[in-house]
Amino acid sequence: MNPNRRFKDEIYDQFSRIGKAVSSPKRLELLDILCQGERTVEILARETSLTVANTSQHLQVLKNSRLVEQQKKGLYVVYSPAPMVCEFFFSMRQVAENRIAEIEQIKNQFLAGKKGMEPVDRDALIKRIQNNDVTILDVRPPEEFKAGHIDGALSVPLNELELMLAKLPKNKEIVAYCRGPYCVLSVEAVELLNGKGYHAVRLEEGVQDWRAMGLSVASGE
Repeated sequence: MNPNRRFKDEIYDQFSRIGKAVSSPKRLELLDILCQGERTVEILARETSLTVANTSQHLQVLKNSRLVEQQKKGLYVVYSPAPMVCEFFFSMRQVAENRIAEIEQIKNQFLAGKKGMEPVDRDALIKRIQNNDVTILDVRPPEEFKAGHIDGALSVPLNELELMLAKLPKNKEIVAYCRGPYCVLSVEAVELLNGKGYHAVRLEEGVQDWRAMGLSVASGE
């Protein structure tokens, strides 16, 4: 074989490892979750409705393609995205949203008839945050909030929301967000809040979207 041809074939064969690794819907979901913060295999299995064994197999594929990294912390092994992987995932998601009309159709069909799901005006929301005219709830798990959250947001995980209702103002609009446009935690939160007499809406964007737009993202408690 011509050495030039061999070189090209070998290079593109290596590139294709990334494509093969992200060809699974579940592996894409795992990357999306890991971009929110590091996780153990047990937590990832619970989040994706997979067995621990299947989750481990998917993580091994991602690890072999250098898309995720693992580290021992105490008794557990935690996984995190490799450098640049979250930017890659976000860009891939944007390409899919721009080129595949079915994505918007599926999303609209899912949200149809649900109160408070209309898109939130970001610029208006930022001004309202600055003026303390709105309460922003981050309904993701606490470890995701700690890893990064919209500046000014309160951490109220979905599974604790009902217990926290008495502490939330009824005379101020509540904006709930989670991991981005395809996360359902905020959908459930808004439905619960509106059902209890609060005025709640859903912010479609998550922390990764917020960061990509150059908006303020905080970390820590």
